[in-house]
Amino acid sequence: MIYSMTGYASATRELAAASGTGGVSVSVELRTVNSRFLDLNFRMPEDVRVCEPTLREMLMNKLSRGKVDIRINLQRSEQSANAGTVNREALGQLALLERAVLGVFPEAGRLRTGEILRWPGVLAESGVAPETLRDAVLACGKQAIADLIDVRAREGAQLATMLIANVTEMEAIVTKITPLVPELITKHQQKIVERLQEALGIAAPDAAATIVSREEIAERIRQEVTIYGIRIDIAEELTRLTAHLNETRHVIEKGGKVGKRLDFMMQELNREANTLGSKAAAKELADSSMTLKLLIEQMREQVQNLE
Repeated sequence: MIYSMTGYASATRELAAASGTGGVSVSVELRTVNSRFLDLNFRMPEDVRVCEPTLREMLMNKLSRGKVDIRINLQRSEQSANAGTVNREALGQLALLERAVLGVFPEAGRLRTGEILRWPGVLAESGVAPETLRDAVLACGKQAIADLIDVRAREGAQLATMLIANVTEMEAIVTKITPLVPELITKHQQKIVERLQEALGIAAPDAAATIVSREEIAERIRQEVTIYGIRIDIAEELTRLTAHLNETRHVIEKGGKVGKRLDFMMQELNREANTLGSKAAAKELADSSMTLKLLIEQMREQVQNLE
């Protein structure tokens, strides 16, 4: 099985207040896109910031590549929201403590509003214990990660099907043009011979005597034709294309973390297809080279999304 780097998953849990009224809705959302490395970005309220290290470890154990946006939302009920009122008794106790400290350390700074509001007991509790809130976030995170992996696996399976189809089509092209190569080379060699003979006047019935003998001219033509035949011979390129296609199929069918390996294979396939096009001595070969490059480009775009 191979995995896509794109996907979305979310999980939600409802927490009731200990008092029986109000509560908190906890949700964890995961969005992933392709990336060369594993990039984790967290957005969460300070109430549950303590969960970040554990969630980070959970993600790193399951994912190897991709940019992951993790968003944690806490939606308090109306009763819980109303519970966020100032506890004047606790506020008075804090004021006494501050005056006592300033009596001993007069140069100490005074408490700021944010620090006062964060002091334990100053704001009325929503009824959900911090431990319960943390456990709910981690449980949602675990469920969202499992769902995300399933989503990435399903999309990866679809990509694998497309990639195998392209490999099969390219194998058919190579199989089709391989037996045509010797015949095409022979035809083009014969055309070269005729053109050289015509250029040198040998094909003319009443050719004038030349300084160079006919045997020397024939040998030179044979050499030129041989060199041309070697230059347009694509047997090696077809052999390497077949080997690369076999390896690509093997990598896809083996599965796992194949993204980087397949990206390298696309480079090798494209190199051979380009060489095939540059050496094409017939329309059939040029058309085949173009089709191969189009199929490889389709694969390259999809491979960028694989983990």
